[in-house]
Amino acid sequence: MEPEEPRELREPGPGAETAAAPRWEEAKTFYDNLTSKKKPKSVKAGHGVGAQVSTRTIPRQSPGAAHKEQMFVKFPSTRARVSEHLLYFKQISSPIQALEAVNKRLRELYPESEDLFDIVLVTNNHAQVGVRLINSINHYDLFIERFCMTGGNSPICYLKAYHTNLYLSADAEKVQEAIDEGIAAATIFSPSRDVAVSQSQLRVAFDGDAVLFSDESERIVKAHGLDSFFEHEKAHENKPLAQGPLKGFLEALGRLQKKFYSKGLRLECPIRTYLVTARSAASSGARALKTLRSWGLETDEALFLAGAPKGPLLEKIRPHIFFDDQMFHVAGAQEMGTVAAHVPYGVAQTPRRTTPTKQAPSAQ
Repeated sequence: MEPEEPRELREPGPGAETAAAPRWEEAKTFYDNLTSKKKPKSVKAGHGVGAQVSTRTIPRQSPGAAHKEQMFVKFPSTRARVSEHLLYFKQISSPIQALEAVNKRLRELYPESEDLFDIVLVTNNHAQVGVRLINSINHYDLFIERFCMTGGNSPICYLKAYHTNLYLSADAEKVQEAIDEGIAAATIFSPSRDVAVSQSQLRVAFDGDAVLFSDESERIVKAHGLDSFFEHEKAHENKPLAQGPLKGFLEALGRLQKKFYSKGLRLECPIRTYLVTARSAASSGARALKTLRSWGLETDEALFLAGAPKGPLLEKIRPHIFFDDQMFHVAGAQEMGTVAAHVPYGVAQTPRRTTPTKQAPSAQ
């Protein structure tokens, strides 16, 4: 048999692109409207509140269990066996389930809305770890559809592409990279004991200075002492503080809260926010509240502790997560059973921070 002559490649004729355009649009519309009847519709990238969670926040196994698994170092001999073991999602399942409860309520009220929490699981492990992640997510009945597995590279460069509103990891260096890139981020630490938290209402507690606000006032305290700080705050009471690294995340939470308020559900809102600050109300609290007001933001509760420990109050609030820039407040929250997250921003980070008693074990 004679071999076929190679076919001549021809340039597309005039009008070919115009003719193809409707077909591409038709295909795009089909996939955009493709939904499961059994699972909730995924959020379109860039439309919701993006929460990126590193697998470094997930311990490999339950506390006290024997170390049975190896990491994905030897390929391919351990791959199938290791994927049978579940990552211990229990410590982060509660906040994720609370996010999903908010999404469920929003879908009921706004069936066509894309303004939902969008959770992305991030790891610098090899893509083959995906089997293990999927098994673990299904075991804990979590709805996480987006993974980012970078095969040893830093995932930080992808965060802006995922429209990240918050990045959580137990890797302090990666968190610092994210903060330096202008992304809201925090190093998460496991509590010293288990405390039951709400599964129907997401509760988020924020420190003020160097978290929601800039570290301007903390610099005054460190350089000149408390008396100068009080004088400075009184003199600048009506001047809003500059924004801190997590201001945007509070803003995103507030945007979702307003969707419930507009339906007359302020008291039944499944999101509740707290300002938990060492400021005292009378001498320096007004500026904090006026700053939030100037941004068009609010927290549901504002707790001014005047230097008292935050841990006991957090034990009563039982937030799913508490953000602070001071490591001793993070350690105090841990002791009371709160998942605490350190925000490495501002003057409090120099000299170098110390590590609290118990950091979340790595899944890497």
